[in-house]
Amino acid sequence: MNASGNTLSTCSDTKGSRYRHIGDLTGEPPTREFTEISIPVPWGYLVGKWYGPQEIQPILGLHGWQDNAGSFDLLVPLLPPHVAFLSVDLPGHGLSSRLPDGCYYNSIDNIYLIRVIMKKYKWEKLYMIGHSMSSIIGFVFAALYPNEMGMLIGLDALKPHQRAPHKMLRSLETRMIGFIEEDERNRSKDEPPAYTYNELIERVHFGSFQSLNQDVCKFMMARNIQKSLKYPDKYYFTRDRRLKFYNYTIGSQELCNEMAKRITCPYLFIKGRQSIYFEDKKYYDETINVLRAKKNFEYFECDGTHHLHMNNPENIIDPIVDFIEKYGPRQRVEIKERHIAIIEKQSKL
Repeated sequence: MNASGNTLSTCSDTKGSRYRHIGDLTGEPPTREFTEISIPVPWGYLVGKWYGPQEIQPILGLHGWQDNAGSFDLLVPLLPPHVAFLSVDLPGHGLSSRLPDGCYYNSIDNIYLIRVIMKKYKWEKLYMIGHSMSSIIGFVFAALYPNEMGMLIGLDALKPHQRAPHKMLRSLETRMIGFIEEDERNRSKDEPPAYTYNELIERVHFGSFQSLNQDVCKFMMARNIQKSLKYPDKYYFTRDRRLKFYNYTIGSQELCNEMAKRITCPYLFIKGRQSIYFEDKKYYDETINVLRAKKNFEYFECDGTHHLHMNNPENIIDPIVDFIEKYGPRQRVEIKERHIAIIEKQSKL
């Protein structure tokens, strides 16, 4: 049962030919036990992994561009057992349904998806950890709905990135052309290019601009590949190829600063020292300074690349746990106290 009293359902089409976690692919146990859940949407399902207590509201974990729910496989086991966590595959990623043919992926559409999830589980407030693209989406959501964001933890990417107008126009021009090509390929139903397991590791590693260490790529791959029907020893990527041409345009630097001013929730932002800023750092610094003026904003910087939550989760778990203990869902306190009471009672027997 979940926090709203509804039974957690397992999406039937995620079994068999598709992998849910690294163990389905390599025989290793999952990094932490979870329940696979599915949430109906008009075009199919959002699929996710629910860790921990199912009778309380979880923290929602949303991954970065072309990643999936496996993004949190190495961070979640480091959370206290009384913390519930729901890691969701966004549309076209992992095991979640692709958008219908002809439909374009827009970053801002994820605001709608967050509201779908909140309505499904009857959450009055959102408690969220977002990486990269989803960290930016969390920033935007917290600005649009300040009274509905209970807590936000952003990993490495802060806000919509600013680019020179001519570069933005060129990006929109080429992305649309690329999207149409991939949309047509999807409709052909031809199997995508297939690779050996080691080739997949290399492609994921270099596809992340070498941000993901090769030894952790497998956790991201598990929900993102399928065995080839043409070549028995090879696999192909199952994420929607149209995702390569996502539309990220959200607004100007002035709009970003105005959004930062509107954010009122407790907000922890974590930045990897070996990661890039994705824009001229002056824009990042400007918005960070707006946020620093808020009493419940915390900033943490440590060694790590863009995927520091996978390569070095131990470097960031302490500030994350401390922040959750202070600002996480209220049921967390009740569950923790109940666990402590049980342990104390057992010790007296």
